[in-house]
Amino acid sequence: MNKDAFAQKDYTEITWLGCASIMINSRGTNIMIDPLLEGFDMDLLIDMPILPHEIPDLDALLITHIDNDHFSIPTCQDVLSVCHSYHAPHYVASQMNKEGIPGIGHDIHEQFLIHDVKVTLTPAKHNWQNGSKKYNYRFWKEEDYCGYWFDTADGTIWLPGDSQLLEEHLQMNEPDVILFDFADNEWHITLDGAIKLANQYPHADLICIHWGSVDAPSMTPFNGNPEDLFERVVHPERIRILAPGEPFVLKK
Repeated sequence: MNKDAFAQKDYTEITWLGCASIMINSRGTNIMIDPLLEGFDMDLLIDMPILPHEIPDLDALLITHIDNDHFSIPTCQDVLSVCHSYHAPHYVASQMNKEGIPGIGHDIHEQFLIHDVKVTLTPAKHNWQNGSKKYNYRFWKEEDYCGYWFDTADGTIWLPGDSQLLEEHLQMNEPDVILFDFADNEWHITLDGAIKLANQYPHADLICIHWGSVDAPSMTPFNGNPEDLFERVVHPERIRILAPGEPFVLKK
């Protein structure tokens, strides 16, 4: 990726950055979600398509939850000079502020604007920390985790986020694009859950994320295989397997 990825366009461009990181350029409005571009504590299988010091400008940076493969403190701090706003669920925003990052906290279902892009927080259930002694210093609430729905001039984009499949996930208006986690893990959607979600919205393009990036072969959250999708997803031609940094164009 280079500065052209951030330029004014007459369409919306969605770019998977590896791991669970996404960039949306909606006609010149640039948003990153969960960017993990440096400083991760596990070995990676990919080169990052862009580094923080190469980013010329961001209108907003959004975080879904506290896990460090989503909330990268080094990345958030190193784009402070070029990022105009930071958004997250309330708890994550409070932790941002402790790190000198001016996070704005939001409720689930709350809406806000980033220029002409309307953003809505959607529910997620990923509070696995309640079952770990390491994290028992607080009670982890479901509202500490979220997904994001984007209404753009060219269509709708939905990131369910790291989450078990919820009934509400099956009752949305059909999006044009789903940023698609298909990790076969009990605190993610599971493979069966991912297939169910995909087939609930049979016309949505499915951009595969949260796979193929971390060198942890025994950890199911990082090791979904897109080949497992094709025989079970209705209209499998909508499964989009992108390289990190490869854009997908959404046009009206």
